[in-house]
Amino acid sequence: MNAPARIAVLASGRGSNLQCLLDGIADGQLYACIAGVFSDNPGAAALDKVAPAQRWARAPRDFDNRDAFDAALGDAVAACAPDWIVCAGYMRILGAGFVQRFAGRLVNIHPSLLPLHKGLHTHARALEAGDAEHGASVHFVVPELDAGAVIAQARVPVLAGDDATTLAARVLAVEHPLLRATVRLLVDGRVTERDGTVLLDGQSLFNPLRLDSAGTLTS
Repeated sequence: MNAPARIAVLASGRGSNLQCLLDGIADGQLYACIAGVFSDNPGAAALDKVAPAQRWARAPRDFDNRDAFDAALGDAVAACAPDWIVCAGYMRILGAGFVQRFAGRLVNIHPSLLPLHKGLHTHARALEAGDAEHGASVHFVVPELDAGAVIAQARVPVLAGDDATTLAARVLAVEHPLLRATVRLLVDGRVTERDGTVLLDGQSLFNPLRLDSAGTLTS
């Protein structure tokens, strides 16, 4: 049997998406291990979810410039020999050098139905736009912000009376099963990216997979 896939996780905050991956590993849904957790916030609670030897955190302000920070982060990530790098609540924009270094094995979960609402404050922007649906996307990372090929999405309704807080909570409830199901495809070797197109079992995926109510991804 092959060794478990090695996952490096980038996180800036409490680490709820990291925890969902750890739970998936523990319950046998993901044949993987967390090779390291990396943060731009030395105080991130996500770091406490793994052993000290698996943690790396530096404050960007301690570096001369963005490229220097990204180079140090990239060297630390590379040292843990990951098969996949998952941005799970990582709030700092990754520079082109870092992205290109790990191209094809770097993914991110973003709280909107991409290509809608790239960047920050997605829940408030969905409400301002009058969207009937909102949700989350897992996509390959490219140098342009939130513009990489989308692997899978989960959708939730926008309800009358919603504010950004209630809508965020509804999206978070589907983020975790979405991330876990998508990472399962990655670590099982079923999903790759080629020339900006997602391949599922070697076939081009022309629309993102969708998470159903049972937590299964369907085309």
